[in-house]
Amino acid sequence: MSFSIEQVATALGAQAFGALDLVVDGVAEPAGAGPRDLALAMRLDYAGDLRQGQARAALLWFGADWQALGLEAAILAPRPRHALAGLTRMFDPGQGWDLGVHPTAVIHSEAQLGRDVSVGPLSVISSGAQIGDGSIIGPQCFVGNDAVLGAAAFLREGVRIGARVYIGARFIAQPGAVVGGDGFSYATPEVSHVEVGRDTLGQGGAGTAQSWDRIHSLGGVRIGDDVELGANCTIDRGTIRDTAVGDGTKIDNLVMIGHNVTIGRDCLICGHVGIAGSVRIGDHVVLGGKTGVSDNVRIGDNVITGGGTIVLSNIPSGRMMLGYPAMPIDRAVASFKGVRRLKRLFQDVADLKKTVTDPTQKT
Repeated sequence: MSFSIEQVATALGAQAFGALDLVVDGVAEPAGAGPRDLALAMRLDYAGDLRQGQARAALLWFGADWQALGLEAAILAPRPRHALAGLTRMFDPGQGWDLGVHPTAVIHSEAQLGRDVSVGPLSVISSGAQIGDGSIIGPQCFVGNDAVLGAAAFLREGVRIGARVYIGARFIAQPGAVVGGDGFSYATPEVSHVEVGRDTLGQGGAGTAQSWDRIHSLGGVRIGDDVELGANCTIDRGTIRDTAVGDGTKIDNLVMIGHNVTIGRDCLICGHVGIAGSVRIGDHVVLGGKTGVSDNVRIGDNVITGGGTIVLSNIPSGRMMLGYPAMPIDRAVASFKGVRRLKRLFQDVADLKKTVTDPTQKT
């Protein structure tokens, strides 16, 4: 997998300088780059590390003085990190799986596979499932009854797609992702102690001990085009209506999305986020790592939450939130600073008490 500097720059829509015919075989960080690597010195902070490596060419920030850095060639991009998306796509060697249907795969006679579909070892495709053209189903995957995968789907090892799940084109799921498990829905014959506690803020007593009856999940999951799921994330099916994820949304590892949740388009849901049932999330929302969202909450478009935020109530569009409970980030930072000053404040109050008790005492 070799490309000239000119080929790389053309593919990225960037500007190339110097020895355009110089060939690179891979990419590397500046300090560890060899003579056939394209070094990634995308900010001035990284430029000094080029001297430690052997790179002859580098991807640099726009306006960089590449000759002063001792390079023979350079690619300059206005947004180097965005250029990195195309660069890594060019050099991605893939998983090395064989094409075609592996003899150990189990494919129901009523399943429909499109053109050029590959199915890995020990995978199962159930009755009525539809797999779009050019899709790759990795080893030990499961696709349930009447599930639909659009064109160019890519399931890594051990992905589980439940019955009646609908997924659009160019879907990517990392190892262990599960789409279409039943929702966590239970009810008691009489009002439960949980309901009493919630309604009375814990003042309603312990309540009567009861068993939980299971509410079955009759809905499915609907996922749009160009959605990606991280490793071991889970999306539960809806109770009656479908759980839904909009086009272009990216979901990180170990994210849990509850039943009946609706997520808009082009959202980023970062690692360890937990979204409880019936939450509605707008478009272009970013939920930072370990954000927790309580059930039935509404989050508007373009909202951003910082890591560890706990959302207990609705958030209007355009807000940036942080803390527990979630509050506008400027207020949250002010609150954190106040907490750090508490020890000093207590000491100041103690000194003032001494002064009031004994006016001769010096503070």
